[in-house]
Amino acid sequence: MPFRTRAAVTGAVLATVTVLLCPAAAAARPGAAPAAPRAAAERSAPDWTAAPAPGGGARPSGRDRPYFYLEGGPGAVMNDRISLGNPTDRAVTVHLRGADVGSGTGGGDAAGRGSGSGAWVAFAAKEVRIPPRTRAGVPFTVTVPRDAVPGDHPGALVATRTGPGGGERRVRMHLRVSGPTLSAVTVENVSVGRRGSAAVIRYTLVNRGNTVLAPRLAVRADGVFGPVLRRAARALPVELLPGRRVQRTETWPDPPGLDAVDVRLDVSAAGAATSSGSAPYTAVPWGLFVAGALVLTAGGGGGWLWLRRRTATPAVRSQDEGGAEVAEDERELASTGSGARA
Repeated sequence: MPFRTRAAVTGAVLATVTVLLCPAAAAARPGAAPAAPRAAAERSAPDWTAAPAPGGGARPSGRDRPYFYLEGGPGAVMNDRISLGNPTDRAVTVHLRGADVGSGTGGGDAAGRGSGSGAWVAFAAKEVRIPPRTRAGVPFTVTVPRDAVPGDHPGALVATRTGPGGGERRVRMHLRVSGPTLSAVTVENVSVGRRGSAAVIRYTLVNRGNTVLAPRLAVRADGVFGPVLRRAARALPVELLPGRRVQRTETWPDPPGLDAVDVRLDVSAAGAATSSGSAPYTAVPWGLFVAGALVLTAGGGGGWLWLRRRTATPAVRSQDEGGAEVAEDERELASTGSGARA
């Protein structure tokens, strides 16, 4: 066999053996998944989840309820389930607890975060181990005390992952205790202050009832020369829980430069009477005021000096018989005989 042909055959054989035996080369063969994209796919896989369990044992879907809603009278016991999903290839251990429900304050923010103990909530298991690629449904009960106040008692179920990675999931719970309800909101502590060329309206919203409120706010301001601000009622991005106080501000970008204004806020909510609060606002161009004060001060001082010079009486001088100049008052003394001259 010619040398060139033998060398080509030998090289082809060696290349084939290398491809078959080398793992890295085998991974590069057509049809084999590259290692880097596979690792990226594993990293992008969804983490563990917590959500209300679908009814009837159905699989979760995008049409599932986004939060729990339970309603019962004092003394009622209500049951439901929370669904914990683990799509990863490692087991996950999750600790469960209730927040705010049964704390007696109705506290917490719109996401259900708060410091309440969730005393009304009891889980079938407080700690759950979820195997890889598995979904677990954990039953829980909500027991309403017999002396519970009617109205809304919002809260959350909190799932906390223990061990490496950590993480927390919160599922909101809307709990209503049946009975007489009261919707009431007030606006308090209204004040208006200057901030650069704009004005800032500060106020406090207070939920005085026992239902969750979605407040609406209207703003108006009237000056000496008529209306200077009109803002129609609009929904505020606030979920006002029972007993909660929220401090808010409104920016007024173009207040009048010279006026005495009365600012009024009207707050309303579904089922609640409108509450109003007001505060005065005096707009004074301080630069012009100071300049005017300086001009008035300078003018007043000059006028006083001029008036003093006009009202001062100069000494009248005259001459005596010998030609000497004497003051008028001396002449008056001489004429009365009460004085003598040498």
